[in-house]
Amino acid sequence: MKYSFLILFLLISNFSLKAETPPPVWGQTGHRVVGAIADNYLKGNTKRQLKKLLNNESLAFVSTFADEIKSDSRYNKFKTWHYLNMPLNGTYETSEKNTEGDLFTGIEYCKEIITNENSTDDDKAFYLRLLIHLIGDLHQPMHLGLQEDRGGNDFDVQWFYKDSNMHRVWDSQMLDSYGMSFSELADNAAFLSKTEIKAIEKGTVLDWIAETHIVTNLIYTSAEKGENLRSRYSYKYLEIARSQMQKAGIRLAVVLNDIL
Repeated sequence: MKYSFLILFLLISNFSLKAETPPPVWGQTGHRVVGAIADNYLKGNTKRQLKKLLNNESLAFVSTFADEIKSDSRYNKFKTWHYLNMPLNGTYETSEKNTEGDLFTGIEYCKEIITNENSTDDDKAFYLRLLIHLIGDLHQPMHLGLQEDRGGNDFDVQWFYKDSNMHRVWDSQMLDSYGMSFSELADNAAFLSKTEIKAIEKGTVLDWIAETHIVTNLIYTSAEKGENLRSRYSYKYLEIARSQMQKAGIRLAVVLNDIL
């Protein structure tokens, strides 16, 4: 009887998670990589302001804050900030907007609070933690995915013979299977010339969304539904994920240097 109840509970829990709660973007490892890379591009004054507002906590440490508060119903209004949905051949500007807010409006609101001289330090610190996370989210291609499959959460595939979905593969499984810590991944980011760094730093948030969406389109053609993805998939696409995290780190520093 107890065993039957446990099976029923697990089935219900699994259905609820699949229906309502997408996995955290980039996972903890990816977000921390973004934060650690951003540290290398911060100006001295920005570092001092961050140290004060974040109570000496590092960008890598606070980068997962926006996912951690999802379990607290008081912060439900921020859930839609983690993503935006766009048709594969569309743009953000022409796409139907979520009336509850989205990734772009969330980033802009955070910047507004942080730069408002009337905001308290507590409010600035809260929205700073959100902003650090959201800039990472912007560069996770499946968070700019299709509304009809919830950004790939309903694009079912297998990962090494286990049930998964395309969002989860790009969020964490491909990265975690690589077996390196966030600091190892950050320390081994690709060498970029000054010209390459400047090119990454250019543009607006909308420009970065459009660029990431190109990768989103690629991912939707990278596998068939139900396909068993293994080492060959990782070999082909892991470098794209690493590049996206590196761009996110550089651009996070751009945003923080600008607003602080």
